[in-house]
Amino acid sequence: MVALAGALVLNIGTLSERWIEAMLLAGAAANEHGVPVVLDPVGVGATAYRTEAAKRILDAVDVAVLRGNAGEVATLVGVAAEVRGVESIGGVGDPAELAREAAQALGIVASVTGAVDHVSDGERAVAIANGHELLATITGTGCMASAMTGCFLAGKDDPFEAAAEALVAFGVAGEDAAVDAKGPGSFHVGLYDALAALDPATLTARGRVAAS
Repeated sequence: MVALAGALVLNIGTLSERWIEAMLLAGAAANEHGVPVVLDPVGVGATAYRTEAAKRILDAVDVAVLRGNAGEVATLVGVAAEVRGVESIGGVGDPAELAREAAQALGIVASVTGAVDHVSDGERAVAIANGHELLATITGTGCMASAMTGCFLAGKDDPFEAAAEALVAFGVAGEDAAVDAKGPGSFHVGLYDALAALDPATLTARGRVAAS
């Protein structure tokens, strides 16, 4: 299956030893076939098991993009962070600097999502201001951002550009979904519709991206 894919997303949200071994096998197959890999280190920092699982994957698999919240990414590069469950509570300092530091330390593109998203490959770095506060009220938006990153990575040779463009797209969809939303429930449904309605011209016109 990996050989047929444009990209592989490894999401450690559901975790057991069998899942970890499957991710390691899938990651190795992706590397063998030149398929780019996205790692979503869900809940890293919340438990030692999750942290060690993510580190095992990073050690064994050539990951193109690490997409996580500030607490998760900080934990993987040894920066003190406060994490509660899968949520980053704070205490990681400047997220732009964190993205750059993580990219340099791990040799990957670091995609750090939050109120403002930050993407860096260690040299280039951008801040992405698209999005809406309702994205933080529903479960799974981080995982959706990782899936979007995989979609964009499948269509671009530059992981840095793919990661940044994916977050622009996801943020714009969040903005559109919020227009008619009455609360988190209707927003969640609207988010899927907004993602399906995205087009390149809209993203080019509405992307709020700045060098950081």
